[in-house]
Amino acid sequence: MDVTTRQVEADEPELEHLHLAGCKNVAPVLNRVGDKWSMLIVMVLATGSRRFNELKREVDGISQRMLTRSLRGLERDGLVNRAVTPSIPPRVDYDLTELGRSLTGPVKALGDWAIDHIGCIRAAQERYDAAEDR
Repeated sequence: MDVTTRQVEADEPELEHLHLAGCKNVAPVLNRVGDKWSMLIVMVLATGSRRFNELKREVDGISQRMLTRSLRGLERDGLVNRAVTPSIPPRVDYDLTELGRSLTGPVKALGDWAIDHIGCIRAAQERYDAAEDR
């Protein structure tokens, strides 16, 4: 065994610990990014700020409860800013923070990939389902 191999073996527990810590820290972020409602909200807000009911109309199929939960999560994660204007009734606007705007590129790329490959995915699903039915 050479010196390099011994050094790698000595570092493996530390590397494994760092890897596990990284997974533990990244998982909540990926859960937010992987949430379809959150990403649809981010893409709507990428075109400008919106009021709650505007978002509800533009994010097809989302319930009021889910929109509220998603907006709170996005705000907690620093992706969305909630601005309350004192008036009667109070006006609440949502827009992306700088961090939220930095997410629009990757989300758009993923959406474009999904659109480009939906035919292949559906064909694969049909083949899989047909094989399962046998």
